[in-house]
Amino acid sequence: QVQLVESGGGLVQAGGSLLLSCAASRRPFSVYVMGWFRQAPGKDREFVAAINWSGGSTYYAVSVKGRFTISRDNAKNTVYLQMNSVKPEDTAVYYCALDQGARLRVGVHEYDYWGQGTQVTVSS
Repeated sequence: QVQLVESGGGLVQAGGSLLLSCAASRRPFSVYVMGWFRQAPGKDREFVAAINWSGGSTYYAVSVKGRFTISRDNAKNTVYLQMNSVKPEDTAVYYCALDQGARLRVGVHEYDYWGQGTQVTVSS
C-alpha cells in the first residue's frame, strides 16, 4: 500500500505564492511518475502538472503553465508544486498522485494512488 501525504495548503492572496509538498511512502519512489491534480467545488478533478522519474521531464495544464512548477526530491521521497502568481480561480483541493506507468499522463483514471488532498484558497 502506498501512502501519499500532502501539506502546505492554506489561504493566500491573489498574486502570492504557495509551496505544496507531497511525501510518499512507496519505495523506490524514484521510478514513478508523480502528478498534481485539483478539484474545485462542484467541478471535476483536473490535471495540473506531472513529472517523470528523474525530474527531467514535466508537463503542465495550460491554465497553470508559466506560474506553477513541479519538482521532486527522490532522496526525500517528495514531490513539490510551487505556485506563483496565484489567482482566485486556483482555489481548490490539491491532490498528489502516483502513476506506476512510465509516461506523463493527464487522466485521473490513469493514476494509481492518491493523497487525501490539501485545501488552497486564493483571496481576491
